Amino acid sequence: MDALLTTPERVAIARLHALLELLPAALDKRLGAAGVTAFEYTLLETLSEAERTRMRLSALAAKTNASLPRISRVVTSLERRGLVSRAACEGDGRAINAVLTSDGAATHALSRGLYAEAVRELILTGLGSLPGDGVDQLADLARAILTSLDTARAQGDGSGTTPTPEGPSGTRDCAADPAPACPAAPTVPGSSAR
Repeated sequence: MDALLTTPERVAIARLHALLELLPAALDKRLGAAGVTAFEYTLLETLSEAERTRMRLSALAAKTNASLPRISRVVTSLERRGLVSRAACEGDGRAINAVLTSDGAATHALSRGLYAEAVRELILTGLGSLPGDGVDQLADLARAILTSLDTARAQGDGSGTTPTPEGPSGTRDCAADPAPACPAAPTVPGSSAR
């Protein structure tokens, strides 16, 4: 049997658990004015960055770190509200794309400012006590944990996928990262660009 967690390890994990519980609800509350949840915003953002604002459901699930059943449920909800539609994949008639509609693009545009404000207030302001602005440290910590959770992707699993190359701060790119030069994400003065 492995040794039990040390007190500092228990404190770190307890804080991580608290963050994972509190942050989604706090972001959802802030995005309520736009009529979307934080996860729906992430899905709309991902589609807005995708080529032709469409993405295969399985790729959307991978990009948003969600299960295919969850993506299907959320896409169905967004579809009922006219924010996305479904379309057959041109290259594979068995696969389905989620497609951002004009109403979905408008909702995404409305929610971007709310999301940015919430993230700055709820997360980035709290990083101010760290060296620099803390954004690089947060990105590096998240990447390290995601890599640990997805060892097959990080180490290559023999399926032809290999680890991604080193990124700007010496970290590897992450599947969850937004599009690199997305015009929807201007650099804010005083913030770290990733």
